[in-house]
Amino acid sequence: MKLFTIACLLMSFVASVQSATSAWSTYEKKDRQWYVSPNARQVAENILSWQSDLGSWPKNLDTTKEPFAADRKSLKGTFDNGATVGEVRFLARIFTITKDSRFHDSFLKGLDHILAAQYATGGWPQAYPPGKGYARHITFNDDTMVHLLELVRDIGNKKDFSFIDDKRREASQESFRRGIDCILKCQVIVNGKRTVWCAQHDEIDFSPRPARSFELVSLSGAESARILRLLMTLENPGPGVVEAIESGVKWFESAKLTGIRQIKVDGDKRIISDPNALPLWARFYEIETTRPFFSGRDGIKKYDISQIEAERRNGYAWYGSWGEEVSKAYHAWKARADSGLKSNVQ
Repeated sequence: MKLFTIACLLMSFVASVQSATSAWSTYEKKDRQWYVSPNARQVAENILSWQSDLGSWPKNLDTTKEPFAADRKSLKGTFDNGATVGEVRFLARIFTITKDSRFHDSFLKGLDHILAAQYATGGWPQAYPPGKGYARHITFNDDTMVHLLELVRDIGNKKDFSFIDDKRREASQESFRRGIDCILKCQVIVNGKRTVWCAQHDEIDFSPRPARSFELVSLSGAESARILRLLMTLENPGPGVVEAIESGVKWFESAKLTGIRQIKVDGDKRIISDPNALPLWARFYEIETTRPFFSGRDGIKKYDISQIEAERRNGYAWYGSWGEEVSKAYHAWKARADSGLKSNVQ
Protein backbone atom coordinates (compact mmCIF):
# COMPACT_ATOMS: atom_id res chain seq x y z
CA MET A 1 0.00 0.00 0.00
CA LYS A 2 2.84 2.38 0.86
CA LEU A 3 4.54 1.77 -2.49
CA PHE A 4 1.20 2.29 -4.24
CA THR A 5 0.69 5.64 -2.49
CA ILE A 6 4.20 6.76 -3.38
CA ALA A 7 3.69 5.70 -6.99
CA CYS A 8 0.42 7.65 -7.20
CA LEU A 9 2.02 10.80 -5.82
CA LEU A 10 4.94 10.49 -8.21
CA MET A 11 2.63 9.93 -11.17
CA SER A 12 0.67 13.05 -10.25
CA PHE A 13 3.84 15.14 -9.98
CA VAL A 14 5.30 13.80 -13.22
CA ALA A 15 2.01 14.44 -15.00
CA SER A 16 2.03 18.08 -13.87
CA VAL A 17 5.62 18.56 -15.06
CA GLN A 18 4.92 16.88 -18.40
CA SER A 19 1.80 19.00 -18.87
CA ALA A 20 3.77 22.16 -18.18
CA THR A 21 6.59 21.29 -20.56
CA SER A 22 4.63 19.60 -23.34
CA ALA A 23 2.47 22.71 -23.75
CA TRP A 24 5.40 24.62 -25.24
CA SER A 25 6.17 22.02 -27.90
CA THR A 26 2.47 22.04 -28.81
CA TYR A 27 2.37 25.81 -29.24
CA GLU A 28 5.59 25.85 -31.26
CA LYS A 29 3.76 23.82 -33.92
CA LYS A 30 0.80 26.21 -34.13
CA ASP A 31 0.49 28.24 -37.32
CA ARG A 32 0.12 31.99 -37.69
CA GLN A 33 -3.65 31.77 -37.94
CA TRP A 34 -3.90 30.17 -34.52
CA TYR A 35 -1.86 32.96 -32.91
CA VAL A 36 -4.47 35.56 -33.92
CA SER A 37 -7.33 33.48 -32.51
CA PRO A 38 -9.20 34.21 -29.25
CA ASN A 39 -7.79 30.96 -27.87
CA ALA A 40 -4.23 32.14 -28.38
CA ARG A 41 -4.98 35.48 -26.79
CA GLN A 42 -6.44 33.77 -23.73
CA VAL A 43 -3.33 31.60 -23.43
CA ALA A 44 -1.19 34.74 -23.58
CA GLU A 45 -3.35 36.47 -20.98
CA ASN A 46 -2.91 33.49 -18.70
CA ILE A 47 0.86 33.62 -19.15
CA LEU A 48 0.96 37.33 -18.33
CA SER A 49 -0.93 36.72 -15.09
CA TRP A 50 1.66 34.17 -13.91
CA GLN A 51 4.70 36.40 -14.43
CA SER A 52 6.31 37.40 -11.16
CA ASP A 53 7.09 41.03 -10.41
CA LEU A 54 10.75 40.23 -11.07
CA GLY A 55 9.98 38.94 -14.56
CA SER A 56 10.16 35.13 -14.15
CA TRP A 57 7.57 32.35 -13.97
CA PRO A 58 7.06 29.39 -11.56
CA LYS A 59 7.93 25.80 -12.41
CA ASN A 60 5.94 22.58 -12.75
CA LEU A 61 2.75 24.49 -13.54
CA ASP A 62 0.96 24.93 -16.84
CA THR A 63 0.90 28.71 -16.96
CA THR A 64 -1.04 28.58 -20.23
CA LYS A 65 -4.08 26.75 -18.88
CA GLU A 66 -5.78 29.26 -16.62
CA PRO A 67 -5.05 32.67 -15.07
CA PHE A 68 -3.25 33.06 -11.78
CA ALA A 69 -5.82 33.85 -9.09
CA ALA A 70 -3.91 33.86 -5.80
CA ASP A 71 -1.80 36.39 -3.91
CA ARG A 72 0.86 37.74 -6.27
CA LYS A 73 3.31 37.83 -3.40
CA SER A 74 3.29 34.03 -3.50
CA LEU A 75 4.59 33.89 -7.08
CA LYS A 76 8.09 32.46 -7.09
CA GLY A 77 9.80 32.42 -10.45
CA THR A 78 12.65 30.14 -11.50
CA PHE A 79 14.58 28.80 -14.49
CA ASP A 80 14.29 25.20 -13.27
CA ASN A 81 12.45 22.57 -15.32
CA GLY A 82 12.12 24.87 -18.31
CA ALA A 83 10.28 27.61 -16.43
CA THR A 84 10.48 31.18 -17.81
CA VAL A 85 12.18 30.05 -21.05
CA GLY A 86 8.94 28.59 -22.45
CA GLU A 87 6.90 31.64 -21.54
CA VAL A 88 9.44 34.05 -23.06
CA ARG A 89 9.49 32.13 -26.34
CA PHE A 90 5.69 32.07 -26.54
CA LEU A 91 5.40 35.81 -25.89
CA ALA A 92 7.94 36.59 -28.60
CA ARG A 93 5.95 34.55 -31.09
CA ILE A 94 2.55 36.04 -30.30
CA PHE A 95 3.88 39.60 -30.21
CA THR A 96 5.52 39.16 -33.62
CA ILE A 97 2.11 38.24 -35.03
CA THR A 98 -0.32 40.40 -33.01
CA LYS A 99 1.90 43.43 -32.23
CA ASP A 100 0.20 43.71 -28.83
CA SER A 101 2.54 45.89 -26.78
CA ARG A 102 1.68 44.09 -23.53
CA PHE A 103 3.18 40.87 -24.87
CA HIS A 104 6.24 42.82 -25.98
CA ASP A 105 6.69 44.42 -22.56
CA SER A 106 6.26 41.12 -20.73
CA PHE A 107 8.77 39.47 -23.04
CA LEU A 108 11.35 42.20 -22.42
CA LYS A 109 10.80 41.97 -18.68
CA GLY A 110 11.50 38.24 -18.86
CA LEU A 111 14.55 38.67 -21.07
CA ASP A 112 16.01 41.42 -18.89
CA HIS A 113 15.54 39.17 -15.87
CA ILE A 114 17.42 36.36 -17.59
CA LEU A 115 20.30 38.61 -18.63
CA ALA A 116 20.54 40.13 -15.17
CA ALA A 117 20.59 36.68 -13.57
CA GLN A 118 23.72 35.51 -15.39
CA TYR A 119 26.82 35.53 -13.21
CA ALA A 120 29.96 37.38 -14.21
CA THR A 121 31.49 33.91 -14.52
CA GLY A 122 28.96 33.05 -17.24
CA GLY A 123 26.62 30.63 -15.51
CA TRP A 124 23.07 30.92 -14.23
CA PRO A 125 21.64 30.02 -10.83
CA GLN A 126 18.47 27.97 -10.58
CA ALA A 127 16.51 31.11 -9.72
CA TYR A 128 17.19 34.83 -9.38
CA PRO A 129 17.93 36.35 -6.93
CA PRO A 130 19.87 33.19 -6.11
CA GLY A 131 19.74 33.23 -2.31
CA LYS A 132 22.26 31.38 -0.16
CA GLY A 133 21.23 27.73 -0.70
CA TYR A 134 22.26 25.29 -3.40
CA ALA A 135 20.06 27.07 -5.96
CA ARG A 136 22.76 29.74 -6.16
CA HIS A 137 25.14 27.34 -7.92
CA ILE A 138 25.61 27.29 -11.67
CA THR A 139 22.76 24.95 -12.58
CA PHE A 140 23.09 22.36 -15.32
CA ASN A 141 20.56 20.16 -13.49
CA ASP A 142 17.52 19.31 -15.65
CA ASP A 143 19.21 21.18 -18.55
CA THR A 144 18.50 24.56 -16.96
CA MET A 145 21.58 26.33 -18.30
CA VAL A 146 21.32 24.67 -21.70
CA HIS A 147 17.75 25.93 -22.12
CA LEU A 148 18.83 29.45 -21.22
CA LEU A 149 21.80 29.37 -23.59
CA GLU A 150 19.67 28.14 -26.47
CA LEU A 151 17.25 30.98 -25.80
CA VAL A 152 19.83 33.80 -25.70
CA ARG A 153 21.51 32.37 -28.80
CA ASP A 154 18.22 32.46 -30.70
CA ILE A 155 17.43 35.97 -29.45
CA GLY A 156 20.83 37.19 -30.53
CA ASN A 157 20.79 35.65 -33.99
CA LYS A 158 17.42 34.45 -35.28
CA LYS A 159 15.11 36.56 -37.44
CA ASP A 160 12.19 35.56 -35.20
CA PHE A 161 13.59 37.99 -32.64
CA SER A 162 14.41 40.86 -35.00
CA PHE A 163 11.87 43.08 -33.23
CA ILE A 164 14.23 43.35 -30.24
CA ASP A 165 16.46 46.41 -29.98
CA ASP A 166 20.09 46.04 -31.02
CA LYS A 167 21.40 46.56 -27.50
CA ARG A 168 19.51 43.58 -26.12
CA ARG A 169 20.36 41.39 -29.09
CA GLU A 170 24.05 42.19 -28.68
CA ALA A 171 23.76 41.51 -24.94
CA SER A 172 22.20 38.14 -25.75
CA GLN A 173 25.03 37.24 -28.10
CA GLU A 174 27.58 38.16 -25.45
CA SER A 175 25.59 36.20 -22.87
CA PHE A 176 25.82 33.10 -25.04
CA ARG A 177 29.56 33.52 -25.54
CA ARG A 178 30.13 33.85 -21.80
CA GLY A 179 27.93 30.85 -21.13
CA ILE A 180 29.93 28.61 -23.46
CA ASP A 181 33.15 29.81 -21.85
CA CYS A 182 31.66 28.90 -18.47
CA ILE A 183 30.85 25.40 -19.69
CA LEU A 184 34.45 24.84 -20.75
CA LYS A 185 35.71 26.03 -17.37
CA CYS A 186 33.31 23.75 -15.51
CA GLN A 187 34.35 20.55 -17.30
CA VAL A 188 35.83 18.36 -14.58
CA ILE A 189 39.49 17.37 -14.99
CA VAL A 190 40.58 14.10 -13.38
CA ASN A 191 44.24 13.07 -13.44
CA GLY A 192 44.94 15.67 -16.09
CA LYS A 193 42.12 14.53 -18.38
CA ARG A 194 38.86 16.29 -19.15
CA THR A 195 35.77 14.25 -18.31
CA VAL A 196 32.24 15.66 -18.11
CA TRP A 197 30.22 17.87 -15.74
CA CYS A 198 28.49 17.83 -12.39
CA ALA A 199 24.83 18.88 -12.26
CA GLN A 200 25.86 21.97 -10.28
CA HIS A 201 29.08 23.97 -10.19
CA ASP A 202 30.37 26.72 -7.95
CA GLU A 203 29.41 30.13 -9.25
CA ILE A 204 32.86 31.53 -8.46
CA ASP A 205 35.50 28.84 -8.92
CA PHE A 206 33.52 26.42 -11.18
CA SER A 207 34.14 23.39 -8.92
CA PRO A 208 31.47 20.62 -8.62
CA ARG A 209 28.84 21.24 -5.94
CA PRO A 210 25.99 19.24 -4.37
CA ALA A 211 22.33 20.21 -4.45
CA ARG A 212 19.51 18.36 -2.68
CA SER A 213 20.41 15.73 -0.10
CA PHE A 214 20.34 12.95 -2.70
CA GLU A 215 22.21 14.97 -5.35
CA LEU A 216 25.81 14.64 -4.25
CA VAL A 217 28.93 15.90 -6.00
CA SER A 218 29.41 13.68 -9.03
CA LEU A 219 29.95 13.35 -12.74
CA SER A 220 26.46 13.51 -14.21
CA GLY A 221 25.50 11.20 -17.06
CA ALA A 222 22.22 13.00 -17.74
CA GLU A 223 23.22 16.65 -17.67
CA SER A 224 26.57 16.09 -19.37
CA ALA A 225 24.89 14.50 -22.38
CA ARG A 226 22.80 17.60 -23.01
CA ILE A 227 25.81 19.89 -22.57
CA LEU A 228 27.81 17.94 -25.16
CA ARG A 229 24.93 18.01 -27.60
CA LEU A 230 24.77 21.79 -27.24
CA LEU A 231 28.50 22.14 -27.87
CA MET A 232 28.15 20.05 -31.02
CA THR A 233 25.74 22.61 -32.49
CA LEU A 234 28.32 25.41 -32.44
CA GLU A 235 29.50 26.71 -35.77
CA ASN A 236 33.25 26.91 -36.29
CA PRO A 237 34.11 25.55 -32.83
CA GLY A 238 37.47 26.60 -31.46
CA PRO A 239 40.11 24.17 -30.15
CA GLY A 240 38.74 24.40 -26.61
CA VAL A 241 35.25 23.34 -27.67
CA VAL A 242 36.59 20.53 -29.84
CA GLU A 243 38.69 19.23 -26.97
CA ALA A 244 35.72 19.40 -24.61
CA ILE A 245 33.57 17.41 -27.03
CA GLU A 246 36.17 14.76 -27.80
CA SER A 247 37.00 14.29 -24.11
CA GLY A 248 33.35 14.13 -23.10
CA VAL A 249 32.51 11.56 -25.77
CA LYS A 250 35.43 9.38 -24.65
CA TRP A 251 34.22 9.59 -21.07
CA PHE A 252 30.73 8.44 -22.06
CA GLU A 253 32.18 5.45 -23.82
CA SER A 254 34.25 4.53 -20.77
CA ALA A 255 31.27 5.00 -18.42
CA LYS A 256 28.94 2.73 -20.39
CA LEU A 257 27.18 0.03 -18.34
CA THR A 258 26.47 -3.25 -20.12
CA GLY A 259 24.84 -6.52 -19.16
CA ILE A 260 22.13 -4.95 -16.99
CA ARG A 261 18.56 -3.84 -17.53
CA GLN A 262 16.18 -1.77 -15.44
CA ILE A 263 12.70 -3.19 -14.87
CA LYS A 264 9.75 -2.48 -12.62
CA VAL A 265 8.10 -5.05 -10.36
CA ASP A 266 4.86 -3.83 -8.80
CA GLY A 267 5.92 -0.28 -9.51
CA ASP A 268 9.34 -0.71 -7.93
CA LYS A 269 12.55 -0.26 -9.93
CA ARG A 270 14.95 -3.18 -10.04
CA ILE A 271 18.18 -3.88 -11.88
CA ILE A 272 18.62 -7.36 -13.34
CA SER A 273 21.34 -9.07 -15.36
CA ASP A 274 20.73 -9.23 -19.10
CA PRO A 275 23.65 -9.85 -21.48
CA ASN A 276 21.50 -8.71 -24.41
CA ALA A 277 20.38 -5.42 -22.88
CA LEU A 278 21.18 -2.10 -24.51
CA PRO A 279 23.84 -0.01 -22.72
CA LEU A 280 22.83 2.18 -19.81
CA TRP A 281 24.46 5.14 -18.12
CA ALA A 282 24.08 6.13 -14.48
CA ARG A 283 22.84 9.54 -13.41
CA PHE A 284 25.74 9.97 -10.99
CA TYR A 285 29.33 8.70 -11.02
CA GLU A 286 32.06 9.19 -8.44
CA ILE A 287 34.54 11.70 -9.77
CA GLU A 288 37.59 9.78 -8.55
CA THR A 289 36.54 6.26 -9.57
CA THR A 290 33.80 6.65 -12.22
CA ARG A 291 31.76 4.24 -10.09
CA PRO A 292 27.96 4.69 -10.29
CA PHE A 293 26.30 5.58 -7.01
CA PHE A 294 22.89 6.38 -5.57
CA SER A 295 21.63 8.29 -2.56
CA GLY A 296 18.41 8.64 -0.62
CA ARG A 297 17.20 11.63 1.31
CA ASP A 298 19.63 10.74 4.09
CA GLY A 299 22.46 11.85 1.81
CA ILE A 300 24.43 8.62 2.29
CA LYS A 301 26.14 7.32 -0.83
CA LYS A 302 25.19 3.77 -1.85
CA TYR A 303 26.44 1.65 -4.73
CA ASP A 304 23.28 -0.39 -5.24
CA ILE A 305 19.97 1.23 -6.16
CA SER A 306 18.11 -1.30 -3.99
CA GLN A 307 19.79 0.16 -0.90
CA ILE A 308 18.01 3.52 -1.05
CA GLU A 309 14.41 4.10 0.01
CA ALA A 310 11.60 3.31 -2.42
CA GLU A 311 10.48 6.93 -2.64
CA ARG A 312 13.82 8.07 -4.07
CA ARG A 313 14.51 4.87 -5.97
CA ASN A 314 11.30 5.28 -7.95
CA GLY A 315 11.10 9.05 -7.96
CA TYR A 316 14.34 9.86 -9.77
CA ALA A 317 15.99 8.95 -13.07
CA TRP A 318 19.01 6.97 -11.87
CA TYR A 319 19.69 5.25 -15.19
CA GLY A 320 19.18 6.34 -18.77
CA SER A 321 20.26 5.97 -22.40
CA TRP A 322 21.99 9.36 -22.38
CA GLY A 323 25.19 8.03 -23.92
CA GLU A 324 23.31 6.81 -27.00
CA GLU A 325 22.14 10.39 -27.62
CA VAL A 326 25.73 11.59 -27.29
CA SER A 327 27.02 8.95 -29.69
CA LYS A 328 24.40 9.75 -32.32
CA ALA A 329 25.09 13.48 -32.11
CA TYR A 330 28.85 12.90 -32.19
CA HIS A 331 28.75 10.86 -35.39
CA ALA A 332 26.68 13.58 -37.08
CA TRP A 333 29.07 16.25 -35.76
CA LYS A 334 32.12 14.37 -37.05
CA ALA A 335 30.49 13.92 -40.44
CA ARG A 336 29.88 17.66 -40.71
CA ALA A 337 33.44 18.42 -39.59
CA ASP A 338 34.94 15.93 -42.05
CA SER A 339 32.93 17.39 -44.91
CA GLY A 340 33.87 20.93 -43.97
CA LEU A 341 30.27 21.98 -43.56
CA LYS A 342 29.01 24.30 -40.87
CA SER A 343 26.36 23.16 -38.42
CA ASN A 344 22.90 24.10 -39.56
CA VAL A 345 21.61 24.15 -36.00
CA GLN A 346 20.97 27.71 -34.84
